[in-house]
Amino acid sequence: MNIQDKITPENLVYTKPQLMNDVQMHYCPGCSHGVVHKLIAEVIEEMGLEESTIGVAPVGCAVFAYKFIDIDWQEAAHGRAPALATAIKRLNPDKMVFTYQGDGDLAAIGTAETIHACNRGENIVIVFINNGIYGMTGGQMAPTTLLGMKTATSPQGRNSELNGYPLKISNLLALLDGTCYVTRQAVHTMASVTKAKKALRKAFQNSLDRKGTSVVEIVSTCNTGWKMSPDAANKWMAEHMFAEYPLGDLKNI
Repeated sequence: MNIQDKITPENLVYTKPQLMNDVQMHYCPGCSHGVVHKLIAEVIEEMGLEESTIGVAPVGCAVFAYKFIDIDWQEAAHGRAPALATAIKRLNPDKMVFTYQGDGDLAAIGTAETIHACNRGENIVIVFINNGIYGMTGGQMAPTTLLGMKTATSPQGRNSELNGYPLKISNLLALLDGTCYVTRQAVHTMASVTKAKKALRKAFQNSLDRKGTSVVEIVSTCNTGWKMSPDAANKWMAEHMFAEYPLGDLKNI
């Protein structure tokens, strides 16, 4: 009996995915990473891709993603995950290949790799966690930091004259001919979790069908970096982040 045969509405909702290793996560309480990890593991199981999925994790809070989801992984240099994923997918076209990246990684040091992989239409999935700061290294301002948002390197709030404007990187990627699916989701409510899971499944199928690049942005919280409780961080995200980064599909071919 394979994993798919064991899935029922009951254990799908209430049990930990079998691909999730029995190790303690290093993420802060309230962090969105754990939820997204669980969704990825569930989708891989439900699609029967346990032996044919390769994940790529670069530098950032998710640098140890390989410890939590029991699939094949490759580590990439900071920001270079799309370039490495390109090589892996081209050498293994029947594999489902995805990257797992934060906003500082994807939209700052990795901007070139991200844009050009998407422009080429590489048949990979980019999972993009956008919490508006550099979470791993102390809460510094990132390209996605909101105007007026206080960070370790913008203690008075982001100033457009000094720091420029928030980078809506997914909007830029949606304009490229190589992307087939660009969507922006969240995981702060049960309804949003359901939508995010559907988006991930669609993106993974696109990789298998070789339709081009799929980008799944997850607007997330970093309650430690934001210096808020998990509940307050979720409320702040809904009130402020969603105005700058509205949820929904940006491109769906």
